[in-house]
Formats: sequence, C-alpha cells, structure tokens
Amino acid sequence: MISGMAHICMNVKDLAASEKFYCRMLGMEKRFRFLKKGEEIGFYADAGNATFIEFFQSESTTPGKEQLSPFKHLCLQVDDIEKIRTQLEEYGVNLGEKKLGADGSFQAWTADPDGVPIELHEYTSESSQRTGRDVCLDAD
Repeated sequence: MISGMAHICMNVKDLAASEKFYCRMLGMEKRFRFLKKGEEIGFYADAGNATFIEFFQSESTTPGKEQLSPFKHLCLQVDDIEKIRTQLEEYGVNLGEKKLGADGSFQAWTADPDGVPIELHEYTSESSQRTGRDVCLDAD
C-alpha cells in the first residue's frame, strides 16, 4: 500500500547551486549527503511531511544531447507565496505573478539553476487538493 510520496530524484549540473536555491533561497532543510570517496555527490532536501527531493551531480557531460524525461515540473506547497517571493528576490531570483489556478490554489512559477520549472502552490479553503472537487478546464 502506498502511504505517500517519498521523494523526487533530480540530476543537476551544479550541486552547490541547487543546494543554494532549494536550501538557502527556498528555505528547505538539507537532511543528509551522499558521499563517494569523501566527496559529496548528492543530498536530500526536506520538502515537509516526510517527503524529500533527492539531488545528484549529473554525470552527463555530452554537449547537445538532452535526455528526454517525463518529468515536467516540480511543485512545492508553500504557506505564503509572497513571503517566498521576498526570499527569492533577495537572491535576484524572479518569481512570476501569483495567480489563482482553476484548482482553487494560488500559484507562481520560477525555475531552479538547471532550468527545472518550479511551481509554488498556496492552498486555499477551496483548493481541489483539500476539497476533492474536480477541475473543469473546458473554459474558452
């Protein structure tokens, strides 16, 4: 039986830049490291509620060869998008406009140092994630 999402794993070009973005800028806690021959090659960041993002330094160095992946974006639930905006702006990172999505949740978008799209969700009392309400995307 599945009890929840454990983690999302991401290969990144610059491990230090990813740590700075996710841990310092977004405020996630770095939980532990992966070491190989004494060198850090990856780490876990705590996304709350026993969920994590796992990062590994990318071994791929072949220019021009992009690996196709079904991974589309990473969505992080936050308590206050405007507070995160302030944190990101201190580091010169732009966060897009806060909008109310069709699911009743506020959202805003940015990207991490590897260009991975990051959606920030701020749930409301009307969010489908809380109510279970279907989302109709048929509007013109």
